[in-house]
Amino acid sequence: MSTVISLRNAKIYQQEKLILDQLDLELEEKTFAYLIGKTGSGKSSLLKTLYAELPLTEGTGSVCGFELKGLKRKQIPFLRRKIGIVFQDFQLLTDRNVLDNLKFVLGATGWSDKKLIEQRAMNCLQLVGIEKKAKDFPHQLSGGEQQRVSIARALLNKPTLILADEPTGNLDPATSKEIMELLLAVAKEENTAILMATHDMQMVAHFPGRILEVSEGKVIEQR
Repeated sequence: MSTVISLRNAKIYQQEKLILDQLDLELEEKTFAYLIGKTGSGKSSLLKTLYAELPLTEGTGSVCGFELKGLKRKQIPFLRRKIGIVFQDFQLLTDRNVLDNLKFVLGATGWSDKKLIEQRAMNCLQLVGIEKKAKDFPHQLSGGEQQRVSIARALLNKPTLILADEPTGNLDPATSKEIMELLLAVAKEENTAILMATHDMQMVAHFPGRILEVSEGKVIEQR
């Protein structure tokens, strides 16, 4: 199996502050892993490093075949095509409907054929069961529906890896369970690895996966 995330002796900084130290992490393709830890422990900083929002300056790291250290700005969009990102607060564009949200992302990541863009966007909405809402605006959707759109957006470029940052954090327990089931089913269907930051231990108990705990500047695998 090939490795989608590999970090060796990595140090992660926010501005000048050391957040995570001597970080070793491997994630294989098609694997599901949780990133757990207290608020402020560094989970989001780690995810931001993986999608090149924060630069990796010490140690080595690769994600989906891209070396993080010394990654040039112009390479970042190509890395992000290999990664789907699901945020806690959905981050949908409020000035356009659901379908246009997805079409915008495809256009921004290098797709140019209008017909193919429309087709791929609708395919992804069908994958998450929300194609009937294609013409609705984000404010017309429930939280669970918005998160489904956000998962559809993450799938657009057939990513090798999905990074999910507290994807159920703003949802009630029943909707959270639904979103988790959807995320896992879709990842299985699309052969995608998932690294999901969460502090919802009921989710962790209910849906088994690898558990990586961020604590006191380290990431330790729980057996």
